[in-house]
Amino acid sequence: MSKKNKKSRNHRKNEITKGIFTVLEKEPKKSFNYKQIAAKIGVTEAQDRNTLIKRLVELKEKKRIQEISRGNYQVLEDTKTYHKGQVDITGRGNAYIIVDGMEDDIFIPNNKINKAFHKDIVEVYIHPRKKSKKVEGEIVKVIERYKNTFVGIVDMQKTFAFVRPTDFRMYTDIFITQDKLNGAKDGDKVIVELMDWPDGVDSPYGKITEVLGRPGEHNTEIHSILAEYGLPYEFPVEVERFADSLDTSIQADEIAKRRDMRDVLTFTIDPKDAKDFDDALSFSELENGNYEIGIHIADVSHYLKTDTILDDEAYDRATSVYLVDRVVPMLPEVLSNNACSLRPKEEKYTFSAIFELDKNAILRNQWFGRTVINSNERFAYEEAQHIIETKKGKIPKDISIREGAYTVDEEIVEATLTMDRLAKIMRKKRMDQGAISFDKVEVRFNLNENNEPVGVYFKESKDANKLIEEFMLLANRKVAEFIGKQKPKKTFVYRVHDDPDEDKLIALNGIVSKFGHKLNFKDKKTISASLNKLLEDVKGQKEQNLVDTLAIRSMSKAIYTVDNIGHYGLAFDYYTHFTSPIRRYPDVMVHRLLQHYLDGGSSVKADKYEEKCKHSSDMEGLAANAERDSVKYMQIKFMEDHKDEEFVGVISGVTEWGIYVEIIDNKCEGMVRIRDIKGDYYIFDEKQYAIVGERTKKMYQLGDEVIVMVKSTDLIKRHLDFSLIGKN
Repeated sequence: MSKKNKKSRNHRKNEITKGIFTVLEKEPKKSFNYKQIAAKIGVTEAQDRNTLIKRLVELKEKKRIQEISRGNYQVLEDTKTYHKGQVDITGRGNAYIIVDGMEDDIFIPNNKINKAFHKDIVEVYIHPRKKSKKVEGEIVKVIERYKNTFVGIVDMQKTFAFVRPTDFRMYTDIFITQDKLNGAKDGDKVIVELMDWPDGVDSPYGKITEVLGRPGEHNTEIHSILAEYGLPYEFPVEVERFADSLDTSIQADEIAKRRDMRDVLTFTIDPKDAKDFDDALSFSELENGNYEIGIHIADVSHYLKTDTILDDEAYDRATSVYLVDRVVPMLPEVLSNNACSLRPKEEKYTFSAIFELDKNAILRNQWFGRTVINSNERFAYEEAQHIIETKKGKIPKDISIREGAYTVDEEIVEATLTMDRLAKIMRKKRMDQGAISFDKVEVRFNLNENNEPVGVYFKESKDANKLIEEFMLLANRKVAEFIGKQKPKKTFVYRVHDDPDEDKLIALNGIVSKFGHKLNFKDKKTISASLNKLLEDVKGQKEQNLVDTLAIRSMSKAIYTVDNIGHYGLAFDYYTHFTSPIRRYPDVMVHRLLQHYLDGGSSVKADKYEEKCKHSSDMEGLAANAERDSVKYMQIKFMEDHKDEEFVGVISGVTEWGIYVEIIDNKCEGMVRIRDIKGDYYIFDEKQYAIVGERTKKMYQLGDEVIVMVKSTDLIKRHLDFSLIGKN
């Protein structure tokens, strides 16, 4: 045999060997005979068939495969390199599989994704690792779909249609037969449900379940944002009917079971446009000179009973969603805006944390339990802030939420000023113990009657906001501590926040050093102190929003769990969420558990509550994403009307495909694509967080001020592109 033929036969032998392992490893629980393997790898010639049979015998003798019955072969148990993980599809159509306990994510090229979608749980086979190469594999099976519904646009053909998903991570369109159109027309934005994806078919089959409207229309796009995250925008009829049937009247026999606080000075402080008031403060001075301050929270669990369709719906939602132009509530209006809203001059059932504090804000006594209150007044943050700043109760017309100017009762003025003083002491103590002060500027829009953005303003946290925040934190912390320190240990719902990732902090330090700032890594306390100094130093600076955002990203995510590890950001050993049961399901769980233990109940099953905690954390994440998308949508809508204007912005991100620029005046962020920058060929320099001109060496670096104009806006894809005019 010539050398050439010998080389060719060896090559063919290697191909067949590889084919054997591909077949056996793809379905490790099955066995195959030589005919089945030959059919799967396309072996038809007699010579190749003989090679296949010989190789099967050789591999068995070398203990690389096993013969489980005569002529039937299966992969060996210890050579099965299969793992279960979650899919993360990239913008380029490839994927990574995130596997618990594995240091490296598994890279999946787009031709090996095998019908899996973003966030699906899959089984993945890892290819034998080549020297210095990344971990690579292929998806062999979809174990669990993350979701079965998608938002897309109808592309109508003669006798059928396709739906093109708007999510850039969806790499396939969805085939719709005529009888599954549900009244949709060409170009409509719809919700489509995945039904089947038969083998050998390019696109999955689906059916249209809802027509959202025409792309670009306001309600269509807002409903699309909710639908993309599987969030509802209305309650099922049967849930509304159940809620409406509840007896929400205040009964004498129920009052008798509660601590009656209707005669104690009580008031609420909320945003001026708030629809529900789920917390109130009461204040009284005791004979010993100390203060009794009550944090009164709407007693949602009095109405929201377990094992009802109302409770099931609240649990499924887990949180209210706050979009730019609306709130999608966790509870129907009869509860959220009426029975559980602590409106002034109305008797309400509440769950309360009542504290005795001395003049130095040191806690002397505490009490938890069900109460009944009657709020004296409702204030907006602006009104309370005016009282704090002027030390007077005269509220001017321009900030009043009433018909015009008015004067606040002197006892409320004194209560507000005293609580402000105590809150500042508590806040300072918290900061001294290592708490981190994230006062990130929040973008808000002035909307006209058609929900069109006509202006942008920034929400800042002032003394009045911080007053409420400190007393809510006190209640949350002390409720968690009260249960958390009990012996024997009792299952409870905690809000925990792990220590930050050191690598992320080092990366943050590298970025902020470009602005002249520095973090101190000596120990946990110096890290917190230097983070606080950083956040304080950037206030009012061009880089504030960028640094605030990056600092938050360097932190771990706060989650709900029954395993208490403390709260790093707040510097608390025990923390929970007790203060917002109208809008957060974990608070409802906390109320129920607290009452259960106050009544002497034994510890509940941890596994059951951990599952509920995980669901609540997941839903909170989806709601946050939807809220961010609605802000982005409104920013793009706002910028549509400013296409001929030049804006000064800060480079807020640098990538290989372009630079992100955030406009200083309105915080709108868009992209300048690298291919659109004139005058040179720019290359991404990862180490310097910059793009650099190949010929001119001109650099555009993270944090640089630049001048941009709007190049294009896309409300449907939520893209904002800028043209770069130059450096400022």
